[in-house]
Amino acid sequence: MSCDRAASSSVRVTLGPATSEAEPLLQSHSRALAGTPLEHEDVENVNRSFTDDVPNNKRQLGLLSAASLIFNRMIGSGVFATPSIILNSSGSVGITFVMWILGALVAAAGTAVYVEFGTGLPRSGGEKTYMEYVFRRPAFMTTCVYAVYGVFIGRISASSVAIGEYVLHALAYERTPTNVRIVAFLCSTFCLIVHGAFLKFGLKLQNALGAFKLAVLVLIAGSGLLSLIGVPGFAVGDDYDQPNNYTWQTFWEGSNFGANAFVIGMYNVIWSYTGYSNANYALSEVRDPVRTIKVAAPLAMSFVAFTYVSVNVAYFAVVSKADMLNGGTIPAALFFRNLYGPATERALSAVISLTILGNMLSVLFTQGRVVQELGREDVLPYSSFFASNKPFNAPLPGLFTQYLVSFFLMALAPPGDAYLANINYGSYSLSLFNLVISGGLLLLYTDTFKSYNWKPPFRAHKFVVVLFFLSNLFLVLVPMIPPAGGYEPYQHLPYYSHVVAALSVGILGVVYWFIFFRWIPERNGYTLKQVTVIQEDGVPRNVFRRIPAEA
Repeated sequence: MSCDRAASSSVRVTLGPATSEAEPLLQSHSRALAGTPLEHEDVENVNRSFTDDVPNNKRQLGLLSAASLIFNRMIGSGVFATPSIILNSSGSVGITFVMWILGALVAAAGTAVYVEFGTGLPRSGGEKTYMEYVFRRPAFMTTCVYAVYGVFIGRISASSVAIGEYVLHALAYERTPTNVRIVAFLCSTFCLIVHGAFLKFGLKLQNALGAFKLAVLVLIAGSGLLSLIGVPGFAVGDDYDQPNNYTWQTFWEGSNFGANAFVIGMYNVIWSYTGYSNANYALSEVRDPVRTIKVAAPLAMSFVAFTYVSVNVAYFAVVSKADMLNGGTIPAALFFRNLYGPATERALSAVISLTILGNMLSVLFTQGRVVQELGREDVLPYSSFFASNKPFNAPLPGLFTQYLVSFFLMALAPPGDAYLANINYGSYSLSLFNLVISGGLLLLYTDTFKSYNWKPPFRAHKFVVVLFFLSNLFLVLVPMIPPAGGYEPYQHLPYYSHVVAALSVGILGVVYWFIFFRWIPERNGYTLKQVTVIQEDGVPRNVFRRIPAEA
């Protein structure tokens, strides 16, 4: 028997009797002994278990915490650091707002897609779980591809650069690449320690920073609106360039309609909206996950979209276009300088540093659990190590992996390109996943996949799924087109750098699968069978057994 056949027909043992693909998605499982493989019926195409028998004491996230995971993830460095970058790509204030509104529509469609998957497959893992469910052949290839992405995306790298700039600005230190990286390293290390060793404190801190972040955004949006309508006491200081962004001519002046530059701008917008799927990565730790995700995700997404548009209105009401373009990643600090004076500019930088810290905590919390899920699938080296919650009842190995990769991505990017390169790399990788899972959801609606019996508690409108699929197809293809002169995204890197990096990671995942799940087993005369065991903490995980191949 070939290894491909072995992987395809190998049984993933569930915690109950073997079932067919046509049986309901949500099943109750209970029989197991700690650390002992479970008995099973050896049949082909056994339905993989996509729900967890996670003990109730492991489900520590309620509605507020789930919404906070999404809110904190979505509102991070993006709304504070990217408006000037988006303006540089769009060329005009008007096209900038078009991008933010289009980004909100794409994010709303994405929220619906992830809520449908989350209610149908209520377990941690996010895209990993959904791709495994839809694309089952070749067995474990999608898991391996996602494993490489899950380890090497480094999702807090861009935010760590932004927080480094804001902290140094608050302290009036020179923002050299070395100084920024040192502060970024210290802040990332703090996040690792908090979530790796002090789980309950980390969640409380995360939620508190989310509430603090909300207050800051309300302050910015309200102050900008008062300045725009001319309320006394909210005028831009005479020492600063006066904004004139809301006349019809200046609103559209300099608009750039180049496809590549538009997509680069949209990547920054989408990066700012990224996070509507954040609770999906940790659904195994959410109480009543189906009900919770149906409420938490749309609520957080709607509020974030309204907040982003309001804050951008405020920025352009107070900061001139020229200052915005020259402000790097600190437009919010310029906003407070213009309105309240240079002293508040630095104080605001400290405040924004705390809001970005909340984002980093939220991202690291969920992405550490993605790596843990990969360990529970036994597709990583030393999987039992990554699957463990020892010694602090938290996935410390997964958290450390994300921390380490993010640090190297941040450190290796060329000065001047570090923030944007990390954003584009992460956004392009996410667009690839969104393209695959939205296409997979469309496949589940077809007669070919009727045996899957896909009947989740929530269904996104088909038009919404198609919109999400086409928008991500656009975002995947257009960055390969050379940008117009003067709109190159990087100072030192080729415009296609993030495309090559993201696609290379995917190819590496396929190579990893071929070597360890096909070539080595076939060469050594065995097949792989996956069985489920229960860890000492009561959480199930999967392990591979080598079975001698049939003669």
